[in-house]
Amino acid sequence: MSVLPVGFKTLTRREILRFLRRPKNTFVPPLVTNVLYFSVFGVILGQRINEINGVPYVLFILPGLVVLGAISNAFENASFSIFHGRWNEYIDEALTSPLSYTQMALAYVVAGATRGLFVGVLIAIVGAAFTSVGAARPLYLVAFGLVVTLLFSGIGIVGGLWADDWDDLTMMNQFIVRPLVFFGGVFYSIAELPATLRAVSLLNPMVYMVNGVRYGFVGQAEVDPHLSLLVLSGLTVAVVALDVALFRRGYGLTE
Repeated sequence: MSVLPVGFKTLTRREILRFLRRPKNTFVPPLVTNVLYFSVFGVILGQRINEINGVPYVLFILPGLVVLGAISNAFENASFSIFHGRWNEYIDEALTSPLSYTQMALAYVVAGATRGLFVGVLIAIVGAAFTSVGAARPLYLVAFGLVVTLLFSGIGIVGGLWADDWDDLTMMNQFIVRPLVFFGGVFYSIAELPATLRAVSLLNPMVYMVNGVRYGFVGQAEVDPHLSLLVLSGLTVAVVALDVALFRRGYGLTE
């Protein structure tokens, strides 16, 4: 007998099926985008850089690209689901159901994280066509994969509740999420930065995500992976708690 409430499973299943039924919108864009990333940055630029910290450049950038794809899709899925539900008012069905606010928030978070994990795995498979991909620390890779996708799915819910129109969602993804990733040590080693910039970089949560996932893939990290996992886990708990609180208040859900 399942210990998960029927309502929670139903809402989660609906949100997962929503993106699985639209692979051309869900999986094809990150597939094409990352083929270009690996071709331009990994192969062409990699011929000049060769290695960073003893790791082939194309393998060095792979974890960052996995993080970029995973968190972007987790964020997009959760924010779109919430905003689209508000826009078309079918989110009222969930609000009037017997689900608790915690179950509703967690269902959207889990569905968004699931999409992020799917895309992250897809990008790793694409990377395997360009370099030898392994998992030096598989447990850490799984742990960081779960934490970063849950975190950004939770942030996506906040965005979906806050947004007033579709442009707001695009702005958050393109002008907040992606720039943080690109300045999070995806394409370069933060050890090569001047001391001041390196200290500023450590304020960017993406540094912890990219280094944590990189530790899972290649067994190397420029930031203590245990510290990274602790920081990200704390942020995830805080964001999910905020999601539940916003649902309970009806923020963005009621006029």
